[in-house]
Amino acid sequence: MNSSFLTLNWMDLLKGLLVAVIGAILTAVYQALQAGTLTFTWAFFQPILLTGLAAGIAYLIKNFLTNSQGFPLKTEK
Repeated sequence: MNSSFLTLNWMDLLKGLLVAVIGAILTAVYQALQAGTLTFTWAFFQPILLTGLAAGIAYLIKNFLTNSQGFPLKTEK
């Protein structure tokens, strides 16, 4: 079930977490390919974590501003 306009449900949060994890994994792969190596330093992982967090928050904002029919910025009929 989709959440209504200006609300979130547990599925939205779980899907947001999934988007954050996928975003972080893709960022890690991209950075490893760009650098040519995988290093375990904070300088390497900081942008990965921030990109994953931003992706998850963006997904939650999108769901928060979308009604149950999938229309953005429209209230329920």
